[in-house]
Amino acid sequence: MIELKTPAEVDRMHVAGRFVAEVLTEVGGLADVGVNLMDLEHHARGMIKRRGAESCYWDYAPSFGKGPFRNVICLSVNDAVLHGLPHDYVLRDGDVLTADLAVSVDGWTADSARTVIVGTPAEEDLRIIRATEEALEAAIEVTRPGNRLGDISAAIWAVAREYGYPVNTEFGGHGIGRTMHEDLHVPNKGKAGRGMPLKPGLTLALEPWFARTTDRIVFDPDGWTIRSADGSRTAHSEHTVAVTEDEPRVLTRREAELGNS
Repeated sequence: MIELKTPAEVDRMHVAGRFVAEVLTEVGGLADVGVNLMDLEHHARGMIKRRGAESCYWDYAPSFGKGPFRNVICLSVNDAVLHGLPHDYVLRDGDVLTADLAVSVDGWTADSARTVIVGTPAEEDLRIIRATEEALEAAIEVTRPGNRLGDISAAIWAVAREYGYPVNTEFGGHGIGRTMHEDLHVPNKGKAGRGMPLKPGLTLALEPWFARTTDRIVFDPDGWTIRSADGSRTAHSEHTVAVTEDEPRVLTRREAELGNS
């Protein structure tokens, strides 16, 4: 069932969204050469505990996972792109790190992801990160009443084609609100004018993610971490967005992005 949120309920989701943005800003700032992924995990745990928030990942157990997820943040490195299970790994110069976080505050949820480069950036890595960020902004721009779900997918796909990146449709955006995953799957590839009409009160987590040279994925033995099938590097950008009567409302903007909102 698709639940349209009231403006007051969207405001409550925005509270969670601001906190998600704060955690991702801190985690991204701490990601440096020599830092262990578990240090970032424990930093996020501390922030969540102090805020009185609830991790949406802790004990998360979907059909594709291997047992419950017992961490509060997904940390994916290089060819890993989704559901990266934090583990004992020390970041190296040039690593690409994606941090993905969903939390609930007072019963309302927000979800966001960002990809950063540790130390010295390679142009190819900057390019794929930029592609996901541009795809996300294109998707946000069409998240308006009168458009359809397929317009979002088509907007993401258009940016991927422009950059020459293939698109996987197994994992994409989703509805969000009282829980991390609500009804509606938002593929990162699709046709404009198709799908459900977008209505005020609809809240979605939009998340374009690309690998450089493949649209196929493989799972690590941990049962969670998803990688590009050919080992090519990846990037992932995500925001929680609300459809309003007017402009789309991005609930997880980080301070550095506010000039774009």
